[in-house]
Amino acid sequence: MVKIGEKLIEVNHLKKHFKTKKGMLHAVDDVSFFINKGETLGLVGESGCGKSTTGRLMIRLLEATSGEVLFHGKDVLKYNKSNMKEFRKKAQIVFQDPYSCLNPRLTVSELIGEPLYVNKVYKNRADSDKRISELMNIVGLAERLTNAYPHELDGGRRQRIGIARALALNPEFIVQDEPVSALDVCIQAQILNLMKTLQKELGLTYLFIAHNLSVVKHVSDRIAVMYLGKIVELSDYKSIFIDPLHPYTQALLSAIPIAKLDVQKERIILEGDVPSPVEPPDSCRFYGRCRYRKDICKQKSPDLKEIEPGRYVACHFANNLSKS
Repeated sequence: MVKIGEKLIEVNHLKKHFKTKKGMLHAVDDVSFFINKGETLGLVGESGCGKSTTGRLMIRLLEATSGEVLFHGKDVLKYNKSNMKEFRKKAQIVFQDPYSCLNPRLTVSELIGEPLYVNKVYKNRADSDKRISELMNIVGLAERLTNAYPHELDGGRRQRIGIARALALNPEFIVQDEPVSALDVCIQAQILNLMKTLQKELGLTYLFIAHNLSVVKHVSDRIAVMYLGKIVELSDYKSIFIDPLHPYTQALLSAIPIAKLDVQKERIILEGDVPSPVEPPDSCRFYGRCRYRKDICKQKSPDLKEIEPGRYVACHFANNLSKS
């Protein structure tokens, strides 16, 4: 069941357009959703659909073209420099590549302690060292690694450093930007279990960005499916996997391999090309690849509508595609 609680963060009509030589690139185009306090919203879609851009916009690593990002009811996009300094303590990010986001000249303790030093959290070195040791213990880094450098560590330990840095200032909200996609499968499981444990113990709220639906299924309370800058389906994770309503979601789920020889599964092969995000068409953006397309799909882009309590779909024929 989806957790019921107050909304911690709410995104309304968020847009991000980049100016290119060929026109305006619509990376994120009118995206709206919310995340309840203490839950994980999984954001999935193929490469280039705008997932990571959405996460960066929410914590203002990128500036939005328009829209709102409400954190505890206040619009982050209107924050001044002083407000943003406080917001940075409450909202953090764990990046995809656990090596390129770490300064190779700093040791493990210096990397983890950097947010503490920048924000002048402690007045003396002893207190900061104690906090660094505590953070290393929380994320499962051995004390002997205190003076190690990133190049001496494997991907899993590097990502644990990234998680420790994100936790240093006691945040409420963390954007997890494909945090396990660069790791081995066995290490992925360790990191995912660690993040779930930390969420439970510290009351964290996550936006979990990924392209691997199998991973998202195990960590998310709700899942939003994104295609070419727009959310096409949003629901609790059980409904998404049992009864996907959007044709794109159905195709994504059909691509998940099943480790059973006696199970037959229909594989939906998408034909056609992804439309250009530069000056995209006014029609449904999935029109050229959809096997259910009709004339209305070419004439009008469907809105993301709630067709059942908690289930949102952007498709003119969503009710006809349900298995139930």
